[in-house]
Amino acid sequence: MEKKFNVEGLRNRRTFWLLIVGTVLLGNVNIGQAQKKQPAAKVQTEKGLKDYYQNYFPIGVAVSGRNLTGPDAKLILAQFNSVTPENCMKMEVIHPEENRYNWTEADKIVNFAQAHGLKVRGHNLCWHEQNPKWLFKDSKGNLVTKSVLLNRLKDHIFKVVGQYKGRIYAWDVINEAIDDSAQNFIRKSEWYKICGEEYIAKAFEYAHQADPKALLFYNDYNTERPEKVERIYMLLKRLVDAKVPIYGVGLQGHWSIFEPSEKELRDAIAKYSSLGLTVQFTELDMSIYPWEKLKRERRQGESDVLTPELEQKQIDQYKMIFKVFRDYKDVITGVTFWNVSDKHSWLDEYPVMGRKNYPLLFDQKRKPKKAFWEVVKF
Repeated sequence: MEKKFNVEGLRNRRTFWLLIVGTVLLGNVNIGQAQKKQPAAKVQTEKGLKDYYQNYFPIGVAVSGRNLTGPDAKLILAQFNSVTPENCMKMEVIHPEENRYNWTEADKIVNFAQAHGLKVRGHNLCWHEQNPKWLFKDSKGNLVTKSVLLNRLKDHIFKVVGQYKGRIYAWDVINEAIDDSAQNFIRKSEWYKICGEEYIAKAFEYAHQADPKALLFYNDYNTERPEKVERIYMLLKRLVDAKVPIYGVGLQGHWSIFEPSEKELRDAIAKYSSLGLTVQFTELDMSIYPWEKLKRERRQGESDVLTPELEQKQIDQYKMIFKVFRDYKDVITGVTFWNVSDKHSWLDEYPVMGRKNYPLLFDQKRKPKKAFWEVVKF
């Protein structure tokens, strides 16, 4: 019995080890086959705008709440490292009634940015448009006094800047204060009519008091047209000489394939930065149509097709302006596009109702356009 037991034990042990070896060998074969069938996890090798320009300046984009999910959110996170709320921080939206603030969409954007490590630019604290009806009037419907309006401005700035203190790194404090007409200096807005030019410096002082670490900007458009350059420069110099806490100038960059010229762009950057101010391009897009401001109906037969000729002009213009941006990287601290892709742009309805525009680097399917590759090819 003992001998038989040993023999059977030996057989059992041999069977056991054969099973072990076979299992290991078979496992290795299966692993090898699995490795052949299953490709290795794809490594993210595609670079976004923010990656190409990581040694130059942040690349931002203006967003609304609808951009924070789905394909727009994916594109934002792949391409940009800064966001600007497009509309929801403007006074009419965020402060619709004297004692009521609407934080909902602004909070969503700031929270989205924080969750994904994006910078945030605040836009804007004081503007001649999109103001709530209550702002300039008293209970009887008459214009308020200068002291009342400045107090309202201070309260607004303290409340809004305070809400996002430490989370918004830069603010457009004053937006578009220079008049469009070369015959005038400061725009004859309600702010100016009631307070005079003083409201501009006061807004910067209030914003600095509310968040001493925030970077404060004056923001405007057509900032490269020579005659407007001189008037903007005059305002900025007054603020700098008066030691108003202004950090930089925002050049909106609502341009077209026809302007600005390279010389105009270089001259403007050099002029503003000579004051010791940094420069940001805050609302960049490139219309395929000549610049217009006044709203109008679409004319009969007016085409809105992106022809090969227009596309090439846009490619050339984008290539030129980013070459200039790179040349001035020592004074440019940010470039922000106004909207995510050609699928939706504010220029689709402005200033010509019903006219499609194609002003951005990503097409209607959110794919990089030819201009994109010229911008990143350096």
